[in-house]
Amino acid sequence: AQRLVVTPLTDRIYITATQACHLHLGCAPAGPAGTGKTETAKDLAAQLGRAIYVFNCGPEVDYRTIGTIFNGIATAGAWVCFDEFNRLLAEVLSVCSIQYKCVLDAQRAKAETYAMDGVTHKLSSYGCMAFVTMNPGYLGRTELPESLKVLFRPVTVMVPDMQMIIGNNLMAHGYTDALPLAKKFFTLYQLLGDLLSKQLHYDWGLRAIKSVLLVAGGFKRAEPTQTEIGLLMRALRDFNLPKLVEDDVVIFKGLLKDLFRDVYDSMPSKRDQDFESAVRRIVSESNLQPSDSFIEHVVDLQALLDTRHCVFCLATSGCNKTAAWQTLAKVWSRDGGRGATSWQDINPKAVTTSELYGYVNMATRERK
Repeated sequence: AQRLVVTPLTDRIYITATQACHLHLGCAPAGPAGTGKTETAKDLAAQLGRAIYVFNCGPEVDYRTIGTIFNGIATAGAWVCFDEFNRLLAEVLSVCSIQYKCVLDAQRAKAETYAMDGVTHKLSSYGCMAFVTMNPGYLGRTELPESLKVLFRPVTVMVPDMQMIIGNNLMAHGYTDALPLAKKFFTLYQLLGDLLSKQLHYDWGLRAIKSVLLVAGGFKRAEPTQTEIGLLMRALRDFNLPKLVEDDVVIFKGLLKDLFRDVYDSMPSKRDQDFESAVRRIVSESNLQPSDSFIEHVVDLQALLDTRHCVFCLATSGCNKTAAWQTLAKVWSRDGGRGATSWQDINPKAVTTSELYGYVNMATRERK
C-alpha cells in the first residue's frame, strides 16, 4: 500500500499512539470524517511491521463479537482498529472496557495467558493494541463510559495539512512544479467548499482530493510533454464537472478560470474517440437518440468508475440515469474489453436491511 504523507498532524498521532503502546493502553483518535484517522493507524502499523485489522462498528454488534476480536488479536499479537467505535450501544461499550482491561492487565504483568469470560486464552509475547476512531457529535453516536476512556489515550484529529499532502502527492506523480500547483489546488477546493451550494453528495475533503490526484497522475504519465498546470486544470475540471448541479457550474468554471487563466482555454477535455463511437453504436442499436448530452453522460460515468468503486446517479425522473449505466454495461460487454457485464435491479424498499447487507446469526455466530 502507498505510504502516507508525513505532516505535523500525523507526527502527533504517531507519538501519541506509540506512547500509548509503551504504556499498554489503546489509542483513540477523534475528529470529523475524512481527516485520516483510520489511514494513520494503518500506516503506523505498516511502518512497525504489525498486522492490523479494521472493523467497522454498528449498533447490531454485540459484546461477544467484540470479545472474540480481542481474543484474536491478543493470541495473534496483532493490532485492531474499531472504526466509528461510538456507534456501538452503551451496554456493549461497558462490557468492552472489562474485556480489553483483561488483555491489558495480562500484558503489563508479562503473563503468558489471561482469562476472559471464564475461559483461559494464550497471550502473544508480541503484545497487541487497539485503536478506536470516533466522530463525536454525529447522529446515533454514544458517549464512551469513563471506564473505557481510561484505557485509551485520546488524540484530536481536526484539520489535515491538505496543501502539504497535495504537494507531496503531485511530486510522487512526477510533477516538478508541485508546490505552486498544490497552492492553487488547495485554494480552489477551499473556495468551492465556501461558495457552492450545500449538496449532500459534494465532498471537498481528502477522499475527493485523492481521486483527483490519481487522475492528474494518469494525465502526467500519458502526456509527459504537456504543461503541468494544464494537466492539473484538466483533471480538476473533468473530474468535478459531472457531479455539480447546474447552478454551481458557472461558479466552478469562473473560479477555475481565475486560478488557471493561462491554460483554461488551451486544454480541452481528453476524448477517447473509439469509446465514444462504441457508445453511439450501442445507443443506436437500443433505439435511443445518440445526442451529445447523453453520450457525455456515459463518458462521465466511465471516467468516474475508473477512480471510484461505486457511483451514485442523481437526477430527477426522466434524466437518463438508468439508460446511461445500462448503455455503459453494454459497451463493456461488446467493445469495452472488460468481458460480459450483467446487472441486477434491486428495489431497496422491497428488501430488509438484513437481506441487503447480511446479518450475524446470534445462535451460531455465523455471518449470513
